[in-house]
Amino acid sequence: MPLPLPLYLLALAVFAMGTSEFMLAGLLPDLARDLGVSVGAAGALTSAFAVGMVIGAPLMAVLARGRTGRSGLLGFVLVFLAAHVAGALTTSFVVLLASRVVAALANAGFLALALTTAIAMVPADRTARALAVLLGGTTVATVVGVPGGALLGAHAGWRAAFWAVAVLCVPAALGILRGVPAAEPSPEGPSLRAEFGVLREPGLARVLVLAALVNAATFGSFTFLAPVVTGPAGLTSSWVSAALMLFGAGSFAGVTAAGRLGDRHAGRVLAVGGPLLLVGWVALAVLADRPAVLPALLFVQGALSFAVGGTLIARILYEAAGAPALAGAYATAALNVGAVVGPLLAATVLGRPTGPFLLSAGLVAAALAFAAVSGSRRGGPASRC
Repeated sequence: MPLPLPLYLLALAVFAMGTSEFMLAGLLPDLARDLGVSVGAAGALTSAFAVGMVIGAPLMAVLARGRTGRSGLLGFVLVFLAAHVAGALTTSFVVLLASRVVAALANAGFLALALTTAIAMVPADRTARALAVLLGGTTVATVVGVPGGALLGAHAGWRAAFWAVAVLCVPAALGILRGVPAAEPSPEGPSLRAEFGVLREPGLARVLVLAALVNAATFGSFTFLAPVVTGPAGLTSSWVSAALMLFGAGSFAGVTAAGRLGDRHAGRVLAVGGPLLLVGWVALAVLADRPAVLPALLFVQGALSFAVGGTLIARILYEAAGAPALAGAYATAALNVGAVVGPLLAATVLGRPTGPFLLSAGLVAAALAFAAVSGSRRGGPASRC
């Protein structure tokens, strides 16, 4: 039985937003020169977006609480589109910074609502597959959108990349308007206080920590792949995009595989994938100076990172079932806490080119140890998340 078409329309919007979140890495020098600021100052645009995602997930979910999925999703996409039009037109760095914060808030709100909308569209035994389609939008952004945005920026200027993201939002908005059904009237759900109270549940808190640690490991190394490619591996800068695309292709394969297996074998995915993820980061740190094996390792690590991470997202939504309006916000916030903290920690170990890989190994080891300890306290197997 095929998944509903609206899921793929939501994934298109996630693709546009994922492209926007990561594309600045290749645009900062040109952008800084055009707006008359330093590259370091321009880097604040990336930090502002990430922080906006963390804060925006619960905030936007609360503001959108009680609205139908279609109206909330459409509203967030239109705000995101408007923020990119403003960013493409402005000549002020301050305005551009503000537009990135607004875009991040809209992105966070959209993703939080899209996660809960996606699982409401399918039977319980197809939840993981539905989430895999949705998160596939992010992984495709790393394979196609981010390199494409960098290429477009290099040939037509950084503003063209902003316009391209805005254009991508148009079919996504039309698709949501026509394809996502209006929500049926339903009995009043739990109070906002009760939904926040779910955070005190040990099972949910446990999976939130695991998701944040795994995502920190992923983005800590992903952010600093370039120094490894041009340093220990001895390859030219032209290989950086290829390395990012390989990691992204692996990510897509991993999240797709997790979608196939996660509904029935989530425990096995985590029990097998977690230790393999740790071994993979160590292998990358040890073998980063061997260009013959680096591409394969990057693909495998992308697959493992998103297979484990995607399965943990599904577990967050399961554990947060008592908070239907905020469950997606909790998952979004946990993932973006990792996306903020991981690169910050990795930046402290750049004195050694493979430092980010060793850091990622340490973060995954911490996640495995935490899973084992917290699992034993709950009286269940450590692999059961």
